[in-house]
Amino acid sequence: MSTMIPVSAGHSNQTRSRPQPCLLVYDGQCRLCVTAKQGFERLGTQIDGQPVRMVSYQSDEAKQALGKVYRPGRPEVALLVRPNGEIANGLDAFLPLLPSLRGGRVLALFLRLPLVKPGSCLLYWLLSRYRYQIFGAVPFAGDSGHRGERS
Repeated sequence: MSTMIPVSAGHSNQTRSRPQPCLLVYDGQCRLCVTAKQGFERLGTQIDGQPVRMVSYQSDEAKQALGKVYRPGRPEVALLVRPNGEIANGLDAFLPLLPSLRGGRVLALFLRLPLVKPGSCLLYWLLSRYRYQIFGAVPFAGDSGHRGERS
């Protein structure tokens, strides 16, 4: 369902003078994903005290950051790319965000209970699989913020 993928490619080739943010790669055409991204941005979501950058899967930056993991088309799940190139996907992409969210630490503890995380992974899989049928699509806005333009 969700795994960690060690990747040597990606944004680890950026300058090391300042800490690089994690990238949360989301589906820029999915209404649920875009709404969640906007909510995370409003909340100022962080991982290890660093802001998280939200990047659309359809962007060139996501393609470069994901390297060999990238596949054309819509992504199956969200992906979290760490500065060292490690990639978490699915529910595991969101777990590092929990401590910076209100009530997130309690939710993280709850997910440690037996059967709760596997059940949550199943729910995430169902939502990600049927997200377009349930929530619909939005025109891809790209990273420029100009709605409706394709890049």
